[in-house]
Amino acid sequence: MDLFATCPKGLEYLLVDELKALGAADVREALAGVHFTGELDVGYRACLWSRLASRILMTLAEFDVSDADALYAGARAIGWSEHLDLTTSFAVDAVGATPGVTHSQYAALRVKDAIVDTFREAMGERPNVDTENPGLRVNLVLRRGRAIVSLNLSGAPLHQRGYRKGAGLAPLKENLAAAMLLRANWPVIYAAGGGLVDPLCGSGTLPIEAALMAADVAPGLRRAHWGFAGWRGHDAALWKMLHDAAQMRAQAGLQALRPVFFGFDENPTVLNEARRNAQEALLSGFIQLGRQTLEHLHRPHELEQAGLVITNPPYGERMGDDENVIALYRLLGEKLKAEFPGWRASVIAADEAHGHALGLRADKRYKLYNGAIECTLLNFEVAAHDAPRPAPKPLSAGAQMVKNRIEKNFRHLRKQAQREGVECWRVYDADLPEYAAAIDIYGEHLHIQEYAAPASVDENLARTRWRELVRAAAEALGVARERIALKQRRRGKGGEKYGRLDERGEFIEVGEGGLKFLVNLRDYLDTGLFLDHRPLRAHVRALAKGKRFLNLFCYTGSVSVYAAAGGASETTSVDLSQTYLDWAARNLALNGFDSSAHKLVREDALGFLQTRSAMYDLIFVDPPTFSNSKRAEDFDVQRDHACLLNLCGQRLLPGGLILFSNNFRRFKLDQAALAGFAIREISAQTIPFDFARSPRIHRAWELKKT
Repeated sequence: MDLFATCPKGLEYLLVDELKALGAADVREALAGVHFTGELDVGYRACLWSRLASRILMTLAEFDVSDADALYAGARAIGWSEHLDLTTSFAVDAVGATPGVTHSQYAALRVKDAIVDTFREAMGERPNVDTENPGLRVNLVLRRGRAIVSLNLSGAPLHQRGYRKGAGLAPLKENLAAAMLLRANWPVIYAAGGGLVDPLCGSGTLPIEAALMAADVAPGLRRAHWGFAGWRGHDAALWKMLHDAAQMRAQAGLQALRPVFFGFDENPTVLNEARRNAQEALLSGFIQLGRQTLEHLHRPHELEQAGLVITNPPYGERMGDDENVIALYRLLGEKLKAEFPGWRASVIAADEAHGHALGLRADKRYKLYNGAIECTLLNFEVAAHDAPRPAPKPLSAGAQMVKNRIEKNFRHLRKQAQREGVECWRVYDADLPEYAAAIDIYGEHLHIQEYAAPASVDENLARTRWRELVRAAAEALGVARERIALKQRRRGKGGEKYGRLDERGEFIEVGEGGLKFLVNLRDYLDTGLFLDHRPLRAHVRALAKGKRFLNLFCYTGSVSVYAAAGGASETTSVDLSQTYLDWAARNLALNGFDSSAHKLVREDALGFLQTRSAMYDLIFVDPPTFSNSKRAEDFDVQRDHACLLNLCGQRLLPGGLILFSNNFRRFKLDQAALAGFAIREISAQTIPFDFARSPRIHRAWELKKT
């Protein structure tokens, strides 16, 4: 069966690993969720054992939706009698919108009508609708002209474990607490003999989740109600077997659990709630909760071995003005250094200034969402002693040379970047061959890509030069080390490696040409914004007014955003990667462009051109040098560009224009095979000022049908 686990944004990659460990197959992340497949026992295990998911949905059908009638027809085609009987009440939960169906409540009503009419036509009766406590919940998602209809196997959100009877002013959801603990490496710390302290524990969610995790207690073990209970396909015997096995594991885990969990708070009301919650979770004998201000925080004498301090400090509306928040984070940092040397620490910060106030250097940062609030989880190693750091050694002669060059380039290029409204630009590109790297500025961050040294260069010397370059860049540009993303760009078999490098999910917002874009400096080889394409993007904006625009190999949709900003009547962006299409959707939304006029299509570009009949005024084509995707035929830009561009020509309206670009340095345009076009190379006009030192970064052409 096809299944989908929803989760808060930022937890997708953790959830992928968790579901794989539970036996799921075909696991792949999406925005705020994870697709997977498996038999019924996998779905049950996900409900019972997932610490990170919000809901587990079983897909019944997915179909195109052009209007409300198509939605009704698609829902009528589902075999509802296999899932629901007349004695079971149901409800339909709908999210999203799509052209033709823009109101989620109306969409839910049409699906409800389809279910009711199916039973009334077949049996003369209909099941009841109960929006409060239905026997079965149907889930509807509308997105980009598609509808997905699922059964909600979990029912109430999975973060509702069943133990929390009370909560503070802004309670931390249990699945977010579990994610914090996993990111902080809590299972390894506990296994090594460490304990846990939450100095601002509120209603106790972090200590309770930590204890449940350490004791191997299934997070869903104490839940009384499940969404699958009213489903006709429910296998009660299978569920009982899985539940009984989880019960046995919990009993064994609790017997072996060490009482090394401490929570402190100065608010007696929320502490009483924490005590009730711990009691409901059967953990009151393992978690020690006490009233204590942060000023009087001390390491519990019971914890002789280094462990983990983890907390979700109050911030925003919970705290009042920002000065109070800054003071609290500063005090927390001071107490960590004074009382917990040698420990790990993990702290949520809702603002970058809060993290700086801690006075500790984070070795890991993860983007999370506490409800609607975007936060950063900061992980630290608290220094074993608070002695001042020795002064850094002087730069070597070579490092000083590269620092001087970076400073010179920055002074020379900064004013032009400011004039053009550019926040992201290249300040250094292997200007000194011994220090072979590209250094790009992204707002207040640096992105440094090392070019692999030739085999003739000693490996130790190459590593030394790399470290010197990073330090020189940090000093020359005044950027803290935690704001510098480091990568090595190496050529793999068949071309560049465009796979995932990390799983932080950290996006930052940057500006260019009065528009906004999301970039990710750490998770992928490329950041989401090709800096050398700035003039090309501006050229598209200048040409786009009133045009039907097609963006092939659209990546994260930045060129489509420029086309929309230029007044394109519609845009269509095509890519095989759902990750990039989701990213493109966020970029469009970030700039206020309605998805109804800006389509995103997950398809191979060649296949799209061969199977679609739509015509366009302006087509932008920036293919990869090579692609060997499993979902499409192999692509080689030198071999296949003529076929690609001729297919584009078939989709071009009279007077239309193709903009073609690629980064293959040995590329030769096959003019003979493109005899049907008037061709003009525009490479020189499309190289931005900061790439003038390396004008071979790309080549570009305009093609018009003759």
